[in-house]
Amino acid sequence: MLKPDTYEELATYLEREGRIVFLFTADWCPDCQFLYPFLDELEANNPSLTFVQVDRDDFMLLAQKWDIFGIPSLIVVENGREIGRLVNKRRKTKEEINRFLAGLE
Repeated sequence: MLKPDTYEELATYLEREGRIVFLFTADWCPDCQFLYPFLDELEANNPSLTFVQVDRDDFMLLAQKWDIFGIPSLIVVENGREIGRLVNKRRKTKEEINRFLAGLE
């Protein structure tokens, strides 16, 4: 899972071809902690997607611009255009995320 350190690095992911999943999290978030153990499995089960983990607190301006008011949340971009979002304040399960990602195709 890619983890950008700067806005410039994050911008390069937006410019990539293909589908990019931006996963907004924060280490203090208990619902995010719930996701961490199965993130590698999600990535392995979805090899056509590029996953980018974004610390919401480090990228607050982007989170506000993209209306990320609850975490964990996912925004999927394809060739620079948003094609899906799973944004809410609820805990997400592996099954829920897999259903969301499968529904994009």
